[in-house]
Amino acid sequence: MKKYISLLRANAVLRRLSTIQLIAYFGAWFSNVAIYTLLLDMNVSAGIVAFVAMLHFLAGVVQAPLSGSLIDSVKPKKLMLILIVVEIFATLFLILVNGLNDLWLLYILIFLKMAAASFYFTTEMSLLPKILQGDQLQRANELHSIIWSFSYTLGMALSGFFVHYFGITMAFILDATIFVGAFFMLFTLELELEVIKGEENLLQMMRDTFSYLKKNTLALHLMVLHAFVGLTAFDALVALMVDTYYAGIVATALALGLLHSARALGLVIGPVVLSRYLSNQFIVYIFIAQGLAVMLWAYMMHDFYLSLLASVIVGFFTTTLWSYTYTLLQKNIEPKYYGRIVAYNDMLFLSSAAFTSYMIGFLATHNFSLKEVAFIMGVGFLIGGIYFQWVLKVRKIEEISE
Repeated sequence: MKKYISLLRANAVLRRLSTIQLIAYFGAWFSNVAIYTLLLDMNVSAGIVAFVAMLHFLAGVVQAPLSGSLIDSVKPKKLMLILIVVEIFATLFLILVNGLNDLWLLYILIFLKMAAASFYFTTEMSLLPKILQGDQLQRANELHSIIWSFSYTLGMALSGFFVHYFGITMAFILDATIFVGAFFMLFTLELELEVIKGEENLLQMMRDTFSYLKKNTLALHLMVLHAFVGLTAFDALVALMVDTYYAGIVATALALGLLHSARALGLVIGPVVLSRYLSNQFIVYIFIAQGLAVMLWAYMMHDFYLSLLASVIVGFFTTTLWSYTYTLLQKNIEPKYYGRIVAYNDMLFLSSAAFTSYMIGFLATHNFSLKEVAFIMGVGFLIGGIYFQWVLKVRKIEEISE
């Protein structure tokens, strides 16, 4: 952890942005537990649970083409402040959802909230290669993942207890308040970066981006590789597990919080242990290990306590996969295209996550057991490892530290 602490001490902007990340992500997971608890309390179908999980990712897919061009032409601080305001109101208005007749409002608010969150994330990730390079950039990406995981762990765990004792409505109100705190922290941050504006309009910028990707096929391969990590979109699967296996063992909100917290514990520990071994070839093995871990989870799923243990193992490899593949892409694109390529990369990643969420619901309602669904997801990671091994053979990719 010393390398991350040193990086934060040396860079005041990254330190403030990381603190805002911690606050904002913590608030986001409060909403998630409350939303899925609300759905299960309504006794909705597996299809609706999966659809809500898919909406969390689909919002980012829809706005990505526009967001990338805006990021490359608008001052980042102003844009990020607007996006936090959208998150505040979309979160607060969730208190208006009280029954099945309000599902349409839930869908709209989740879409707006997650579109803004995805837009904010893409904006921030496009900033990192402008202020950091080489190993520092890799460490910043790892730090971002650790913060995400820590917020996920603490947010899910505390939210499970909070929703259980204080209710869903109070969780939404607290979440909105947390975002207000993030807004003021960003508002007081001095963040002046040069915006490289071209003469192209948004449509021309989109066309230019596709032309760039056509020429730079390595970037396209790396985007596809990162998209495999979208198979970790387990939210719908976890909610259905709670409803199917653990309903008589532990309260819904507590079960959701504990399962997500167990996986997030692995997310935090993983990069600390694995970062010293990182190389392009090592990531192939991490993909394989991730697939085997998900298969182990499928085998242990029926038992709540064994599932908690398996969840830690599943999370152990995920952060490293996410941060390393993201950094490889950042290292292999031109500064002019940072915002747009990162946005399209997120669009592909979120499309993968949305498709995964949809397939969980589809398979669960078509005579596939949840164990079989998880096993299929594990196979997907094995395919990702094979794909990266092929890319390494046909293209020369520099190590991140080079």
